[in-house]
Amino acid sequence: MPENSSHDPVLPDASVVRVVVASFIGTMIEWYDFFLYGTAAALVFNQLFFPTFDPLTGTMAALGTFAVGFFARPLGAVVFGHFGDRFGRKSMLVTTLTLMGLATFLIGVLPTYTQIGAAAPALLVFLRFVQGFGVGGEWGGAVLMAVEHGRSGRRGLYASWVQAGVPAGLLLATAVFNLCSQLPDEAFLAWGWRIPFLLGIALLAVGMFIRLQVLESPVFTQLQDKKKVVRSPVVEVFRRHPRNIALACGARFAENGCFYLFTVFLLTYATEEAGLEKTPVLNGILAASAIQFFLIPMFGALSDRIGRRPVYMGGAMALAVFAFPFFFLVDTGNIVLVWLAIAIGLLVHASMYAPQAAFFSELFGAEVRCSGASLGYQLASPLAGGIAPLVATALLKWSGGQPWPVALYLILMAAVTIVSVWLADETHRVDLAAKD
Repeated sequence: MPENSSHDPVLPDASVVRVVVASFIGTMIEWYDFFLYGTAAALVFNQLFFPTFDPLTGTMAALGTFAVGFFARPLGAVVFGHFGDRFGRKSMLVTTLTLMGLATFLIGVLPTYTQIGAAAPALLVFLRFVQGFGVGGEWGGAVLMAVEHGRSGRRGLYASWVQAGVPAGLLLATAVFNLCSQLPDEAFLAWGWRIPFLLGIALLAVGMFIRLQVLESPVFTQLQDKKKVVRSPVVEVFRRHPRNIALACGARFAENGCFYLFTVFLLTYATEEAGLEKTPVLNGILAASAIQFFLIPMFGALSDRIGRRPVYMGGAMALAVFAFPFFFLVDTGNIVLVWLAIAIGLLVHASMYAPQAAFFSELFGAEVRCSGASLGYQLASPLAGGIAPLVATALLKWSGGQPWPVALYLILMAAVTIVSVWLADETHRVDLAAKD
């Protein structure tokens, strides 16, 4: 198939850039909300919402509430994927951003366990569910806006900028949380932890303003003009593309699982097992996220040149090789080596995450693309990233603080991803408008 098929909508570069920037900024804001919770769950929520448990059990309980958001994501993918295929990608982006911003703000005003007892963790779980529900619909819509506005030969690059919104969100969340954590411990636990969550409402206003300026996807507009919009896209995508949904889910395991182990679980492991202070570790995540921000578009562009599968599988293989060295570097207690471990870990993650957006979108036909890409991406989330910090913490407790079971866990997830990507079709030259 020719690289620049006549079926693909061709828009002025300035229009494409505007859409990509809007998708990137909105995604950055939504993931700021999501990662902020993960950081707080690893460092303070055990004390604020689960104070009756011992420290490790309290941390596991807090990480359990973190996992709730991941179990809500497939539901969000079903609901917003359906409406994205029925009524358009743009309206869903505005809705999901609103859900995330409001949930984050409400976490910032939530009473703690000492104030209202067991109702506090219950409300925390509910708001985390709302966050996950919003993120479940966010990714598919944002990615499709970038992919379907782009042109063949550059879709991997365009979509990877949406993916770059994730480390940007992590960077922003970590930076704000790190700044607030400089307060005295008593002040931070009393009110300082709330500040990053309350800022979510200001970020929501910025994101809404930007997203309302962009046009609907031209591919979806063509579907409307040709009256090809399907009535039940979720049903249709399972009927037409069950294999691709399953392979996309498998491809997610290594990427999604390793990311939350290298960022969320690492905070617990480095502070409680390796004896490091939380601030230097947060600084390491901050620096590595900044590096990853630039790496993701580079790997996205590379996938336009050599294909999605080689870049993706290369990252999964690298993860399997790096699993044991990662913990060896952290266990040294040398903060420079810990920073090196985080940087390499997020580099490996970037090589899988960068081609993923275009890859998953290209696996599905235009009529069911929002549902298919969202489901393929989100159905794996509960079993990959959602439970990864919890499983890793449980393995750590079972092994008496030894990290080797966690390293084997990483290798197992890498194996699932390698097989899944190997079995998938190469898609980087596919015609988006013509694909059934």
